[in-house]
Amino acid sequence: MRVSVLIDGGHLRVLARQAGHAYKPDYIDKVAQACVAPDERLVRIFYYDCAPYIGKAKLPVSGKDFEFNGSDAWLRKLAARDLFAVRRGVLKFRGFKPKKIPISAATLTDADFSPDFEQKGVDMRIGLDIANHAATRSVDRIILLSGDTDCLPAMKHARISGLQIVLATMPNHKVAPELLWHSDFERRVAWPAS
Repeated sequence: MRVSVLIDGGHLRVLARQAGHAYKPDYIDKVAQACVAPDERLVRIFYYDCAPYIGKAKLPVSGKDFEFNGSDAWLRKLAARDLFAVRRGVLKFRGFKPKKIPISAATLTDADFSPDFEQKGVDMRIGLDIANHAATRSVDRIILLSGDTDCLPAMKHARISGLQIVLATMPNHKVAPELLWHSDFERRVAWPAS
């Protein structure tokens, strides 16, 4: 059975860090490979994520300039791996948010705030690739590692078109019931050794 693995990078990153794993291309590849059953033939791994935000902002209390800088080298390394296709969204800076609520205005410092980022375009790219698989029948089964219910319309479309949807779930994580309702199987995937 031909399969593609689709990984929501933002989702996997949070789960991997909570489980104490370093989030690097080698480990992402191990997780993707662990999602595939022995009787399945892997056609491609689609990885969806955003490069780190680069830009300037004013800190919320002091008003000092702060520069965000990061590197997308890890995404380029991932894209260069065999069978990987990296789909990039855009990370938008939405300002700063308090780390704790309620806040006490008398003692606020910049350290009481963290940057607030929002991924844009990742869910749409996942949906488009699911729909493309359904239209081209390039695989028999899609293995989806995501916790985002925005994927539901694409999942329904793929199933109506005759593809099977496997929802890959990681240890100690509860998924939205709607994702289980609109998949054919849940596949519990153990964390690979780091």
